[in-house]
Amino acid sequence: MSSSPPPAAPHRIRVVIADDSLVAREMLSQILSSDPAIQVVGVAINGQDAVEMVARLRPDLVTMDVHMPKMDGLQATEQIMAYTPTPILVVSSSVYGEGMGRAFDALAMGALEVIKKPEPKDWAALQTIGQDIIRRVKILSRVRVITHIRGRRPLDQREPVRVERTRVRKAQVVAIGSSTGGPSALLAVLGRLRTEFPLPIVIAQHIAEGFVPGLAAWLDAGCRIKVVPARDGETVSPATAYLAATGGNMEIDGTTLRFTKPEPGQLYIPSADTLFNSVARSYGPHAVGVLLTGMGADGAMGLKRMRDIGAPTICQDEATSTVWGMPKAAVDLGAARSVLPVHEIAEEMERIVCPA
Repeated sequence: MSSSPPPAAPHRIRVVIADDSLVAREMLSQILSSDPAIQVVGVAINGQDAVEMVARLRPDLVTMDVHMPKMDGLQATEQIMAYTPTPILVVSSSVYGEGMGRAFDALAMGALEVIKKPEPKDWAALQTIGQDIIRRVKILSRVRVITHIRGRRPLDQREPVRVERTRVRKAQVVAIGSSTGGPSALLAVLGRLRTEFPLPIVIAQHIAEGFVPGLAAWLDAGCRIKVVPARDGETVSPATAYLAATGGNMEIDGTTLRFTKPEPGQLYIPSADTLFNSVARSYGPHAVGVLLTGMGADGAMGLKRMRDIGAPTICQDEATSTVWGMPKAAVDLGAARSVLPVHEIAEEMERIVCPA
């Protein structure tokens, strides 16, 4: 009598931890190993070890510290993405200053997201912190970095660019939504705008708690326009980009920014849908909507509303998106008037809003 073979063991997410701090390595190992779906397969104490370990073990994801001896996290990220592309989650101990800037530089090199490093003083909140880290690891480990980081697909395999030419009379605001891969995409867009760009720009970027000031400073250093963290009740000005705070949603009422509480069960905070819907209410067709790289579908419905009332809408294309989730959802809904490589979006924004 034959018996059925035993069921195959479920795939466990294989993670390499790269950090020169023994305490940080142990905390991350404990957090990740507490979930049966995750297996820590290697621990590197510097960037050089991390590069070699990733090449040998081929993990599903790497957690990467920024400051390490022999080779720092930025150099290690560059090497890994060049030779053995692997999803990388940057784990940073600083949310301000030069260290934070280097964490965002790692994102520009191909890392996917950045989170704050857990510390012993966070022990009381360790369960919440751990759940967030585990959630991010599970999501990011599924990202296909080989085909999407920096648009490495050959040009003849890319989707054709679609552009519907239009101008907006008396355009008054640009609204942008972005998520995974968003910091480097935002730099690619905002960094190409001229100093006298005539409109304010309001942005909903999904990012871990505490990183908005650092992201704003990093973007501001690479742009001719100003990039600042948004403040509740602030009046927007031309040639300035306003980054929504984490922990809540941002809306625009006329020229005034308003912060609102997230909806019960809201997954993505701040919400691009909430921002786009408020722009549609306040400006009707006299606005421009842009949806950049990111997981999920946040922003698709709001962008569709903007397009339905006559506002021009732009989505980042698949080839240059780190994750073609949010833009794809919008394209599938018919919300995108134009689908463009990220490096062409700024030019299209200026063509739309600036007189010939």
